[in-house]
Amino acid sequence: MLVSFPYGEKSVVVELPDEQTKILSSREIPTFKNVEKEIVKRLEKPIAAPPLSSIVKKISKILIVIPDITRACPTKKIIEPLLELIERSSPAEVNILVANGLHRSITDKEIIELVGSKIAKEYQVINHVATDEAQLIRLGGHTAYGTPLVVNKLVIESDLVIGIGLIEPHFVAGYSGGRKILLPGVAGAEAIFNNHSYKMIDHPNSRVGILDGNPIHEDMMEFMKRTKLDFIVNVIINKDKKISGIFAGNPVEAHLAGIRELEKYVKVRYDRPSDIVITTNGGYPLDRDVYQTVKGMDTAAMVVRDGGVIIMVAECRDGLGGHEEFVRLVEGTNTPKEILERVRRAEPVYDQWQAQLLARVLKKAKVIMVTEGEKPNTLKKLQLDWAASLEDALELAKNIVGKTPTITAIPEGPYIIPTIK
Repeated sequence: MLVSFPYGEKSVVVELPDEQTKILSSREIPTFKNVEKEIVKRLEKPIAAPPLSSIVKKISKILIVIPDITRACPTKKIIEPLLELIERSSPAEVNILVANGLHRSITDKEIIELVGSKIAKEYQVINHVATDEAQLIRLGGHTAYGTPLVVNKLVIESDLVIGIGLIEPHFVAGYSGGRKILLPGVAGAEAIFNNHSYKMIDHPNSRVGILDGNPIHEDMMEFMKRTKLDFIVNVIINKDKKISGIFAGNPVEAHLAGIRELEKYVKVRYDRPSDIVITTNGGYPLDRDVYQTVKGMDTAAMVVRDGGVIIMVAECRDGLGGHEEFVRLVEGTNTPKEILERVRRAEPVYDQWQAQLLARVLKKAKVIMVTEGEKPNTLKKLQLDWAASLEDALELAKNIVGKTPTITAIPEGPYIIPTIK
C-alpha cells in the first residue's frame, strides 16, 4: 500500500507491505462552508457567556492573546471576524499579545503570517517575553502546585482578555487550548518552569487525553482563575487543517465542549504494539523544528513495542528552532537514564521538559529521523539516528527489529490519541 506522510508543506509517500501494516488515522470531521460566518454566529451565541458584542460595548481596553508561530492554529481566520465584530460594537483599544511561552519572539514577517498584513499594520502586536520583568506583573501567592502568579501585565491591565486557541491532543497537558494560552503562553519564566518541572512531567497522569488528576492541567486551570481570561475562541481542525469546530465563550465550558467534540474523532483504537512505527509532526508548522518533533515521537511511543523503532518524518526547516539548550542538556549522554539524571540535577533550565520527554521515548524505542532540516551529527547528540529517506529509514529499522516486522503508520502524528483495544 502507498502511504502519504505530511512533511513541511508537502508530503512523503512510501510503499508499505499490506499484510504487515496498520494505519492509525482520525475520523473525518465535517467542515464549514463559510467559516467567518460561523465564527460570528458563535461569538454572538457563545457557550455559558453573553454575546460578545454586548460584553465589549462598555469596555475600554481589550487584549487578544494568540498562539505563537509553531502552532497549527488558523489564527488569521479567527482574528479577522473577531476584530470586525469588536470594531462594530465598541470603541475599545485593542492589543494583540503573542503567547510565546519560553519560545523565541516571532519576527515581523511571522507576525504577518499569523494575523495578516492589514491587522499587523493596524493593531499593536506584542511578543510576550517570559524573562522580561518590564512586561510582567507579580500578583503574589502561588497555586496549589507552587506555581507563582506571574503573568504579562497586559492581562491584568486589560478590561477584557480574549484567548484564541487550537484544541488538539497534548502530550502532557491532556489537550491544548483554553487555559494554556495563559500558562505557559503569557506567564513568567519561573511560573512556566514550575508548571513544567520534572516532578510535574513525571506524574503518571501528565499524559495525552487526560485531564482528571493531571497536575499540569489542574495547575493551568488555577493559574487562569487567579489571573484573568474572560472569553475564548477555540477551534478544532481536520486533517487538512481546516476549521471543523468553533467553541467560543466561557474559558472553562467552551474548552470542555471542544474537547468532547474532538474526542469523537481523534481517539483511535489499535490492537497490538508494533515493531516499527512511522509517524510525523503533522507537517507544517508543527514540524518546523527538531524540538517540537518530540510530540510526534511521544504519540508513536504509545504504539511501538519495547525495543522497537520509531521513524519520525519531519522537515525541521528551522533546525533546532532556537532550542540550543535542548541539545546541550542531552549532549554527551549515552542512555535515556543519563538524560533524566542530568535534567533532575540541572532544573530549572530551558527545555528541560522536552529533554525529559525525549528520554521517556528513548527508554521505549530507538528513533530514526528523516529530515533535511538538521545535520546528522546534531541529531546524534540527541541520541537520534538519521536517514536520508523514508526507504532508508525502513531498511535501518528492519535491520534492528527483523526482516518481517509489524508496522504502524501514524501520518497525523500528535493529532491523534491511540487507545489499545
